[in-house]
Amino acid sequence: MAGAHGNEVLGRELLLLLVQFLCQEYLAGNTRIVRLVEETRIHIVPSLNPDGYEKASEGGSELGGWSLGRWTHDGIDINNNFPDLNSPLWEAEARQSSPRPVPNHHIPVPEWFLSENATVAAETRAVIAWMEKVPFVLGGNLQGGELVVAYPYDMARSPWKTQERTPTPDDHVFRWLAYAYASTHRLMTDARRRVCHTEDFQKEDGTVNGASWHTVAGSLNDFSYLHTNCFELSIYVGCDKFPHESELPEEWENNRESLIVFMEQVHRGIKGLVTDSHGKGIPDAIISVEGINHDVRTASDGDYWRLLNPGEYVVTAKADGFSASTKSCMVGYDMGATRCDFRLGRTNLARIREIMETFGRQPGSLRARQPRLRGRKRRQRG
Repeated sequence: MAGAHGNEVLGRELLLLLVQFLCQEYLAGNTRIVRLVEETRIHIVPSLNPDGYEKASEGGSELGGWSLGRWTHDGIDINNNFPDLNSPLWEAEARQSSPRPVPNHHIPVPEWFLSENATVAAETRAVIAWMEKVPFVLGGNLQGGELVVAYPYDMARSPWKTQERTPTPDDHVFRWLAYAYASTHRLMTDARRRVCHTEDFQKEDGTVNGASWHTVAGSLNDFSYLHTNCFELSIYVGCDKFPHESELPEEWENNRESLIVFMEQVHRGIKGLVTDSHGKGIPDAIISVEGINHDVRTASDGDYWRLLNPGEYVVTAKADGFSASTKSCMVGYDMGATRCDFRLGRTNLARIREIMETFGRQPGSLRARQPRLRGRKRRQRG
């Protein structure tokens, strides 16, 4: 998606060009694009903040400033308008023993955030509803004013620090994703290019941990990681937030390969189905990877996707009422997620409950015996 800041228009134009490119190349039979389109569910939102864009476009490339059109019509910065889920997670981790432990994934949105009086943009609410409805795996939000890919966490763990490297449990995966974009961009990793402003991101190959750059609470990246299965990154696609129209062809060439490569990364890691003994998918089953303190969940049909770097992993699938299952899953360097399916059997307690729901509160053998027992008692009385 692009255009959370309405005055950062390059991302908007790049996504419109990307849509056109995908359609043209698909119809032309480009095998790479055909495979990407047919094997990937792609969602593209070019302009998340249309009100801001309308305001920025009035000033245009020459007269637009740093802030004109950045915010929504109501003065809200969409990019940082999401609920802070980092704080409750870190507070629970600091307490260690909590009567109500906070999960390491799918952390719920606070009730106050959902109230009508909360300072939440309509666009933010729409994005949250969209992310909760669709089981996204990978996301990129295109921004402007720099040439770097920022990955979470965006919020520093130490509340008194404005800059502090704060990695997620999936830091190695995020760094891979960030580098996949930066390394295929024509300028991001070019040591000869001039820096956009004062920051030089070459020491990390055109990537940066968001919190080590500047801390912010309630970012889309952090929310996406902690509330859904989706790994989200911020991609700053150009030094100029509102470049002149004549610069668009060159900017498209700078970013075209990176955009394709980034989308292809969704096919790295493991994927599969979690089913019961009858082959029926189990929704909301938890997929845990040994050594990574962040889980994902299965979708409504029991399918899941879990981004991972190449290597061998011990993976466990578990769900309420079922016995957990663990297996080793190997992720290779070739494109294509490794299939890793799980079949879970009912626990003894769950099986007993299932029988009781089917045949009533009493076991079938006891119900069948009761009429005979009553008959025996009548004969004895007689």
